[in-house]
Amino acid sequence: MSLTPSELARYLTALVTAELPLSTMIWGPPGVGKSSVVAQVAAAHGLEFVDVRLSQLAPTDLRGLPVAQETSGGQGVSRWYPPEFLPTGGRGILFLDEVNMAPPTMQGMAQQLILDRRVGSYELPDGWFVWAAGNRKEDRASVFDMPAPLANRFLHLTVRADFEAFRGYALGRGLHEHVLAFLTFRPELLHRLDTAQPAWPSPRAWEMAARLHRARLDVSPAIGEAAGAEFAAFVRLYEQLPDLEEVLAGRVDGLRLPQEPSVRYAAVVGLAARAQDAQQGFHAFSWLAGQANAEWLQLFVATLVSKFQSLGQLGELVTLMDRDPRLAELVQGAADLAEG
Repeated sequence: MSLTPSELARYLTALVTAELPLSTMIWGPPGVGKSSVVAQVAAAHGLEFVDVRLSQLAPTDLRGLPVAQETSGGQGVSRWYPPEFLPTGGRGILFLDEVNMAPPTMQGMAQQLILDRRVGSYELPDGWFVWAAGNRKEDRASVFDMPAPLANRFLHLTVRADFEAFRGYALGRGLHEHVLAFLTFRPELLHRLDTAQPAWPSPRAWEMAARLHRARLDVSPAIGEAAGAEFAAFVRLYEQLPDLEEVLAGRVDGLRLPQEPSVRYAAVVGLAARAQDAQQGFHAFSWLAGQANAEWLQLFVATLVSKFQSLGQLGELVTLMDRDPRLAELVQGAADLAEG
């Protein structure tokens, strides 16, 4: 079952809401946001989130250490003291990341926890979900085969990179508008695995790149030389943009939308990313409506709706829909697409 990050979040939310403690395995390429989605679902439901990297543990790290104790009959026994990171109460998600990067002995130890919800003398409390994640063989990750009995006890979900989901996430997180505009223009570079290079584009890498760019540093160490060169060339296009702040303020006399498509992408996405309220969004829409066709208006509104939705402010935009029937239709269409 292949899902976008948004669809994965909805599926996992349904498991939590229905209180289905079914062990779930999430497959996907590195950097696509598997662990981030799980953490977001946990936060949205007020659940504790325990992230365990199995590939970094030894069997004793999970089972615990044997401690000698004396029984009432005077004979000694060994009891296993579980590690402190395993939960002892409450409700939450125990997330076993990189599960298939762990060696077979470690996977065998994890199997008992996944199948029986216990390991050694430790027992996972009720109210906890056991979810896991790993990379696929085709991702060129250093993975081991998952034992068939273990695999057969999981639900199996596959997550793929998706620009629409990343756009909403990026707008909500305030990622630099240059990154968002570039990926709108070149969405195929959102995720491009290159096993021959240490750095390559992925949603995780672009988030790092946005932080580097905001600090006026080269983004190539995060996304690779090829994508970094394309991004740098795109950023230079911003010098050709009209004053976007003037457009958002409604002062548009003499301001024209550039004809070059790549510059138009920068202008349209830049306006949506910078709009701080519905009034500014309406000013930008009105300016674009006089100079651009429906395709560019649709791109602007879809980006604006994603931003306002991620910030919980979509209601403000809806209040302005009656002022222009074209805006009302586009906002409704974008909202329906996002919910679908």
